[in-house]
Amino acid sequence: MSTDPAVYARLREIADQLPQVPGIGKVEIADGEIVMMMSPVKRHELAVLRIARQLNAQLPQTHPGYIAHGGADLEDAGLGRLRNPDLMVFPETALDDEKPALLPHEVLLVVEIVSKSNPENDYQHKVRDYAAMGVPLYLLIDPRKGTGIVHDEPGYTVRREFAFGETVTVGPWKLDTSVLRTYA
Repeated sequence: MSTDPAVYARLREIADQLPQVPGIGKVEIADGEIVMMMSPVKRHELAVLRIARQLNAQLPQTHPGYIAHGGADLEDAGLGRLRNPDLMVFPETALDDEKPALLPHEVLLVVEIVSKSNPENDYQHKVRDYAAMGVPLYLLIDPRKGTGIVHDEPGYTVRREFAFGETVTVGPWKLDTSVLRTYA
């Protein structure tokens, strides 16, 4: 499950030096490999925006000082993992330092929008990785099917499936999934 620390450090160094390539949206490290992800499609980004809006409206009441934000990296060097979730909930102050990535203990929730091209990454690999990192909640949204899964409890021992159109509870937050659209 984990990668040798020296191997991970070298992979991280290589990933940091990769040039920006048009159409490549994210660089992640998992299972001893650098993975380059394609830039997401518009409906993918719309889902991120609509979930972030709902979370950011509720966070001042549930977790003052926290934000729902996409674009930041999540790193667990001990496991040899660098992920770039579509959206995370974490303290805004975590962005105000020189660390290159957020640490798992700073994150309350990760959200992934399933891509058309690589769904097993979100359904299998990221479930395993985020659980191993100790991230309390993982929300998986699948616009291919119009469904999703809320993973919670330690090790994601509890899974609650939902269909677009339902209001779902994710930790202390309520999310209206009727605002989500399928890819089709």
